Amino acid sequence: MTDLLPLGYKDHSTVRNAFDASNEDDGVNIRPWPVNGMYMPDGMDSYQRGGSTFLVTANEGDARDYECFAEEERIGDLTLDPAAFPFAERLQADERLGRLQTTTASPTTSPATELYSFGARSFSIWDDTGQLVFDSGSAFERITAASNQAVFNATNDDNDSFDSRSDDKGPEPEGIEIGNAFGSTYAFIGLERVGGIVVYDITSPTRPRFVEYENNRHYEGDPEAGTAGDLGPEGIAFIAAGDSPVALPLLAVANEVSGTTTLYEVRPGYGR
Repeated sequence: MTDLLPLGYKDHSTVRNAFDASNEDDGVNIRPWPVNGMYMPDGMDSYQRGGSTFLVTANEGDARDYECFAEEERIGDLTLDPAAFPFAERLQADERLGRLQTTTASPTTSPATELYSFGARSFSIWDDTGQLVFDSGSAFERITAASNQAVFNATNDDNDSFDSRSDDKGPEPEGIEIGNAFGSTYAFIGLERVGGIVVYDITSPTRPRFVEYENNRHYEGDPEAGTAGDLGPEGIAFIAAGDSPVALPLLAVANEVSGTTTLYEVRPGYGR
C-alpha cells in the first residue's frame, strides 16, 4: 500500500529557522520572520538505519508559472489582516518582508492571515511515516555567509549579485546524494544558486553533524567568459571506493550553468 503524506510547513518565526528575506536590506540579515516555508524538495534520497528507512530531502522550492496560472506575488503587494499582522506596513517594507516571493494559492482569503515562502532553504530527514526528525534550519545561509559574505545569496550566473536571491529561495538546495565511507553515512547537498556542496554526517538521523562546505566557484572570474569555475550544481553522484579508479570514494558534481563536471575525493578521516 502506498500513502501520500504531506510534509507540512517550516516555521520561520523561530531563531533556529531564521532566514534573510530581502534583497534590498543592504547586508546579511538572517532573522526570524512570521512566514511558513513550503518544503517542496527538488532532490531526495533514502537510507537505512536501525532497521528503519529515512528519507532525506533538499528543500529548494518552486513556484507554478504557466500561461493559465501563476501564483507568485510579493508580500509587499498583499493585503494583510491587521489582527494577524498589527504592524503590517512596517513588515511589508522592502528591506523586511516586502520583497519576499509568496504564493497566492494559500491562503485563499484576503486579507491574508498567513504568509508562505517557496522552499525551506535547508535539508531535512524524515522517517518512514513522514514525520520530520531533523531539519538544518538556517544553517545553509549561515554557512555560506561565513564562507564568503561578499557573495551571500548570490545568483549562479553573476559574480556581482550579492544578496540577489534572498527574496526568492536563498541558496536553493537543489540535489542531494547519500554515500557511505569509512564507517559513516554522509549527505552531500548541492546549492544551486550560490554554488558548492554542503556535507553532513547523517549516521545518526536525529543528530546530523555539519562536516564541510566546498565551493569551486571563482568569484573573481567572469561567468560569461567561462572563468568563474563551477556554477549551478545540479546533478550529484557518489562513487563508492570499490567502484573508484583511485580506490577512494568520489563525488561527481555536474554544474548546469557552467557546463562543468568536478570530481572530489572523499578521504579517510573526512570531517574529523
